[in-house]
Amino acid sequence: MSGTISGDNNQQPIIGPGSRIGVLGGGQLGRMMALAGSNLGYHFVTLDPTPECPCGQLTEQIVAGYDDKKAARLLAERSDVITYEFENVDVEVAELLERLSYVPQGSKLLYTTQHRLREKAAVEAAGVKVAPYAEISSEMELREAVSRLGIPSVLKTVTGGYDGKGQWVIKSEAEIGPAYSELSRAGTELVLEQFIPFVKELSVIAARSPRGEVMTFPVAENIHVDNILHISIVPARVEESVLRQAEQLAARIAESMEAVGLLAVEMFLTEGGELYVNELAPRPHNSGHYTMEACTTSQFEQHVRAICNLPLGKTSLLSPVVMVNVLGEHMDAVAKALTEEDLTWANSKVVPKLHLYGKNGSAPKRKMGHINLLCSHVQDGLDWIQQTKIWRNQHS
Repeated sequence: MSGTISGDNNQQPIIGPGSRIGVLGGGQLGRMMALAGSNLGYHFVTLDPTPECPCGQLTEQIVAGYDDKKAARLLAERSDVITYEFENVDVEVAELLERLSYVPQGSKLLYTTQHRLREKAAVEAAGVKVAPYAEISSEMELREAVSRLGIPSVLKTVTGGYDGKGQWVIKSEAEIGPAYSELSRAGTELVLEQFIPFVKELSVIAARSPRGEVMTFPVAENIHVDNILHISIVPARVEESVLRQAEQLAARIAESMEAVGLLAVEMFLTEGGELYVNELAPRPHNSGHYTMEACTTSQFEQHVRAICNLPLGKTSLLSPVVMVNVLGEHMDAVAKALTEEDLTWANSKVVPKLHLYGKNGSAPKRKMGHINLLCSHVQDGLDWIQQTKIWRNQHS
């Protein structure tokens, strides 16, 4: 999508190369952000409670909890601009950093996207559809909402939850009581969503700078296994009109929410061609990893450009690509292929690009890395995944 600019370009500062970017969170997203930003001449410091975290292996690290206000002050002192790499940030800390330093994303976007009900209201305010939903505060309210929204429906915690955690797909009336009992245990608010019978899950990464420039990356088609992203396929295998509409919706939401940096917009596509927004993430996103080799500008460089108020980079797709996640159970086979066969796996139709995150210790379902498969046709990438047999229990 071509860039658009709105508003006053002189309101916010430009943070030039040579400046120091503070990152709240030191996981793989921060690591890849630091790798991309260092190529532009930026320095990084991260705050993360885990010593030698993925980002901290490459940057200065403040080892402290995310709610540690003393550590937050230290991060502010050492940073010219501050960003975050995950949204479960303590809002009070984010507000403190806003007062002490420059946080162009602000705490308002966090406040909205950390809470499903506020997030849905913001999406609707942008004129974009979400699945019909109801706020739930008792089992009686849940029973009434299920009768209205139908079975199946999805009960979710309003805050927290990722990779399928904090939710229950209610498939029968007998599950209503157990679902409420399980999810209300933590004391958080709940929301019930009507189940949307979708044919594809899509996502778009939008970028917006303080000057009001907006860019969107090509639409990814996502396939999940056990509620964890397995593969992203780009270009998505949908009609051109759907691709255009998905990018337009993502840009509209980013503009409406006055987002700064990246905003990942996850959507459901129905058989009738309707798009419903499922979730937002105000940061780099797993479904945008394909951009690292397949686009003119990666999502990580784009995020740095956006928060520093630089002109945004072009987002053109250079090659069809399939991104496949490497989880803990895949690590041994991937490491063997890397050391013994240099990761070519004897397939001239596909160029695999491996990215490992440097995490200490692997476990099943833990994201340890990803591989971008550059190819002439996305089917070649999907065939490659099947042929390796590393992901033998997963389906493309």
